[in-house]
Amino acid sequence: MDTLISVVFSFRNEESNIPVAVTRTRDAIQAAGCDYELIFVDDDSSDSSATVLAGFHAADPRIKVVTMSRRFGVSECVLAGMAVARGDAVVYLDTDLQDPPELISEMIARWRDGADIVHTVRSHRLGEHPAKMWLTRQAYRLIQWASTINLPINAGDFKLLSRRAVDQLLALPESDPYLRGLVSWIGFPQAFVTYERQARHAGETHFPIFSRNPWKTAVNGFISFSFTPLYAILATGLTGLAIGVPLLLAGLMGLVFGGSGGLAVGALALLAWASLMAAIGLVGLYIVRIYKDVRGRPRYVVRSTLGIDGQPAPKG
Repeated sequence: MDTLISVVFSFRNEESNIPVAVTRTRDAIQAAGCDYELIFVDDDSSDSSATVLAGFHAADPRIKVVTMSRRFGVSECVLAGMAVARGDAVVYLDTDLQDPPELISEMIARWRDGADIVHTVRSHRLGEHPAKMWLTRQAYRLIQWASTINLPINAGDFKLLSRRAVDQLLALPESDPYLRGLVSWIGFPQAFVTYERQARHAGETHFPIFSRNPWKTAVNGFISFSFTPLYAILATGLTGLAIGVPLLLAGLMGLVFGGSGGLAVGALALLAWASLMAAIGLVGLYIVRIYKDVRGRPRYVVRSTLGIDGQPAPKG
């Protein structure tokens, strides 16, 4: 068991799921003949998750904890876990057990066959509202259509990365990281494992359809890997000119022959205003991302660690 697999769990308030996640994950990795470390990154939980994990760590020092100073988000917690992971490969997944840890042994096999990144692709999603599933599928398709790289559809936050892939990912400094895109962007040989996503093992989802996180994730995915909005602004401007010039000419001709030309002028003014507002809104999304990157704040701040030598340095 010379191969070490690090598993990073990003979570908040999952005290009911942690014991089962530990047991199933350990069994899956040991079945693959590997050693393990399980790194639980606590996004400032308010339940007894910390107490549960302290008990597990006391019994098995390979179970480790990184606690954030406040809520930072799923991707930031994953990166914080990767920053302290020592494994030859790193797996990251949610703690709600919708993504089955038993797949880890198959992911390790694909990695041993030469893949630096192993995606898991959901064939079905059980226990989720049909409206949320439909919106999720459309968001994936929109991001894939607009992206400048190939982004796998229905491949969520359950992946295995080789050590060199992890190192490359941690070297990327951008804020509001869209991990599903960045993992594909870094390249290297990539493989896929298909599975049926289960319903949450216990508790309620932390990301209902009308919560902030799903919409933020979708927007980040779209603007992180697509210049389509910028091209759309240009297309809107050219279309406005193509429509506006004939309308202006028609208005001028109307004035020459005694008409008012008011309709043409009004339509042109309305079109110009709408085009300007759309352009400002879309460009604003990119300006926000530039602002966040330029100001240089760390992506996360660690409050404490358990079982980890030294506190991980925040990644800018």
